[in-house]
Amino acid sequence: MCVAPVRLKPRFLLGFTAFWGALALAVHANSPDKTLAYKPVENGSLSLHIFHPKDHKSTDGRPAIVFFFGGGWNTGSPSQFYPQCAYLASRGMVAISAEYRTKSSHGTDPRACVEDGKSAIRFVRRHASELGIDPNRIAAGGGSAGAHVAIATATLSQFNAQGEDTAVSSIPNALVLFNPVYDNGPGGYGHERVKDYWTSFSPLHNLSPDTPPTVVFLGTADTLVPVETAEEFQNRMKALGAHSELHLYEDKPHGFFNPGRDPESFYLTLTEADRFLTKLGYLEGEPTLALPGE
Repeated sequence: MCVAPVRLKPRFLLGFTAFWGALALAVHANSPDKTLAYKPVENGSLSLHIFHPKDHKSTDGRPAIVFFFGGGWNTGSPSQFYPQCAYLASRGMVAISAEYRTKSSHGTDPRACVEDGKSAIRFVRRHASELGIDPNRIAAGGGSAGAHVAIATATLSQFNAQGEDTAVSSIPNALVLFNPVYDNGPGGYGHERVKDYWTSFSPLHNLSPDTPPTVVFLGTADTLVPVETAEEFQNRMKALGAHSELHLYEDKPHGFFNPGRDPESFYLTLTEADRFLTKLGYLEGEPTLALPGE
């Protein structure tokens, strides 16, 4: 499924400054309910930043989503996806933003990012009963290189942590991807950094009929992820019989979905992500992120 590029109409802009101010205050007040270490690494550990739905209990079997921040495998912070987590928790999901190693934090290369992503999904699934999560309704999401990490957990067979129990699947049940750098082949994002192992590292080149249902959000002015790449992904998924949706946003650049950068696009992309998750049975009812002025 590919939709025509979205261009926000003037009436949608009315009241958006007030809307964003209120949303920012609400999100600021919603720091994670808890942080939980999921993996020991050199000089410390990596944690999950967890947002719970209201009245959540460990005996629940809630759907969950694990987000991975962007930053070119070089840098970044789990706080990037706090706004999305706060909203999806308000809709009934356990929403998690995961730490993972980067070049700036641990001196690692992109393979460590994927390894940690797989470890995070496995930890959540392995501890689902303690976390009040349904192990068969765990989505993964992210932006840019974080979206690469998310889809890599679903498509790449290598890059597993040494000694980790691979009998616990790292494959999420759905994918929510914001301007994903999922082509790492020649001419694709980051190829020079991963050229020695790109054939096993590039999600676009490792799709299968079992790739989970996927939704992609991309701006047509993105200079890192061309629309042609997203369309090729769509074509390959369709040929495999796998479900994928592509939502294009007219003249929007890379990173357009971040609320501090473009609150309008934050509203539009998160509302569509809500609808996608509702179709899969992870959420119920209509999105509650109200259109400005309504």
